[in-house]
Amino acid sequence: MSNDQTNIAQNPSATIIGYGISYSITSIFSALLVILKESNASVQGLLVALTGHHWVTHGLLNLILFVVLGIVLSRREIDMNGDTLTNLVVGATVLGGLIIASFFLFL
Repeated sequence: MSNDQTNIAQNPSATIIGYGISYSITSIFSALLVILKESNASVQGLLVALTGHHWVTHGLLNLILFVVLGIVLSRREIDMNGDTLTNLVVGATVLGGLIIASFFLFL
């Protein structure tokens, strides 16, 4: 890895940090939304009513949350190194998967 690549990896830009945090929050939100809509027919019905299918609405909500949080968080001066951001993204991904798997395993 070149020095420039190493510097970017260890000192990510505000945009990378903002969208990395946004992804992490959106990942957990998405997992919790799966549980909410699968356990509450009214919520699932509302999501169906909005776009015709609950997964379409789910995806749109995730996309909107990700973009809005990414924009907002990218404008903040959040001090985070590349390793911490990587751990946050990986941790949120694993946690989101565990939340969904646990719900369906112990339903």
